[in-house]
Amino acid sequence: MKIYTRTGDHGDTGLFGGNRVSKAHARIEAYGAVDETNALLGMARAFVSKHPASERLDSLLAALQDDLFVAGSDLATPLDSKAAVPRLANAHTERLEQEIDRLEEDLPPLENFILPGSVPIASILHVARTTCRRAERRVVAAAACESLNEAVVAYLNRLSDYLFVLARWANKTEGGKEHLWKPE
Repeated sequence: MKIYTRTGDHGDTGLFGGNRVSKAHARIEAYGAVDETNALLGMARAFVSKHPASERLDSLLAALQDDLFVAGSDLATPLDSKAAVPRLANAHTERLEQEIDRLEEDLPPLENFILPGSVPIASILHVARTTCRRAERRVVAAAACESLNEAVVAYLNRLSDYLFVLARWANKTEGGKEHLWKPE
């Protein structure tokens, strides 16, 4: 199978199930932003080997990448399609909540706004968090036009929280200093 098909050379693309839509379609924007988030998590994994908690962090990031791949295929497949694809479910979001709670046990209470930065892996996770927020906005916009799996919005909402906590945790376990926002 060749990587190029030439079927999108005129600005449209195929959804799972056969329908073709514009590459500017809200659904395409949504799963494109999910894919960007997934790529950033891949970048974060490239930095993991230098982190003191590399095995745990790599495992957590790998699970997120798997989930985001499911989210992308979910968004690329209309709900009424006969194509069989895995779908995100509430259990995915619940798993994130449980992991947030576990990670927060190792962190000081959050009493100030934190500016992104410090160690490289935490910085990348903060960028992934902002991309995830954009993905969530794109999915909400697409859902206003057509039916989408509602579990995707909840998952992305929680994932951005998770990435914030994971960035704090990665920063702390590497000995980085949190940069607190200080209003003038």
